[in-house]
Amino acid sequence: MTPVELSRTVLHAVRCAVDEGQLSVAVPERVVVSEPGAGGCGEYATNVALQLARAAGKPPRTVAEILRPRLIAADGIEDVVVTGPGFLNFRLGQEADPLQDLVREIRAQGQRYGHGDALAGQVLALRVPYEVRAEVVADALVRIVATQGGRATVEHQGGRAAVQHPGGRAAAEHGELVDLRPVPAPEDPAPLGPDAARWALLHPAPHDRPRITADHLVQREGNPLFRVRYAHARVRSLGRGAARLGFAAEPGPLSSAEADTAGTPAFQAPAPQAPAVHAPALHTPLSDYPRILTAAATHRAPDRLARHLVTVADAVLPFLTCVLPIGEEKPSAAHRARLALAEAAGTVLAGGLSLLGIDAPEHL
Repeated sequence: MTPVELSRTVLHAVRCAVDEGQLSVAVPERVVVSEPGAGGCGEYATNVALQLARAAGKPPRTVAEILRPRLIAADGIEDVVVTGPGFLNFRLGQEADPLQDLVREIRAQGQRYGHGDALAGQVLALRVPYEVRAEVVADALVRIVATQGGRATVEHQGGRAAVQHPGGRAAAEHGELVDLRPVPAPEDPAPLGPDAARWALLHPAPHDRPRITADHLVQREGNPLFRVRYAHARVRSLGRGAARLGFAAEPGPLSSAEADTAGTPAFQAPAPQAPAVHAPALHTPLSDYPRILTAAATHRAPDRLARHLVTVADAVLPFLTCVLPIGEEKPSAAHRARLALAEAAGTVLAGGLSLLGIDAPEHL
């Protein structure tokens, strides 16, 4: 069960409790599921009971206990423990491997991973001044909003008039009017080239002044754009290297000790195991990608997506050193699984860069 699937399961439990009259609350659009914090247990946890407590007029632990039996009955959940003021902690079935499930989900969906319906049916009119940063932000938002089922159009100041709705909320004639006024670029970013220029304008938060400097072109660790594009290029390079060695990606256990080792003579010492210690660090940024994409769309903030791609790159780069066999090591099921995980990260990086309008190079 992936974090996305578990989030849907929790939402279903809330809806059932509401339908049966045990909770009187508005069912939230989504539920955040993450790794347990201090004092937690299991693979995942959620604070949904704390979020619903005030509206329900009940203590958070009471809300959690109402949801608990419905969650325990769900397929793939071994146990649910309530800790602290009302956190729900999940222990998945013994056969479940959340990271494997996540890799399979990303492989199945490809660059559509993270797409949802949070803005289904909504039309946004993005009104921007005649300024390069505002233009680039609006261009990225058109694509990001589309990933959540919405549609965005771009118009410039002085275009069609806005209609004032009750409560002072401005909206365009055919959709919600959104004024985009990020802090302007201090100078023309065009000399940086299209990719570095877009990154320089999109990576900072809208209220921060973008830096238009040659630092965005330097191929070194201190350049976030370089790390993101280099991580993607390295993943693609590993895929080519694996093909030359005669194996392909396949989700499975990441450790050689857990992988299929059939056919190895009993007297033969096992090959040195390339540690997969960095693999768990990838789980959270990859599973968080749908949430980040939704937030970037609903808050009109492509910078959230840009910064998350840096998080994914920083998590995957240390892991890439153990993907291919080392020395005399033969390709195994563990190597196929590591390659599948690396390619899942590459898919997220490529998809995110594409939404920002930035090239994801195969070679760098």
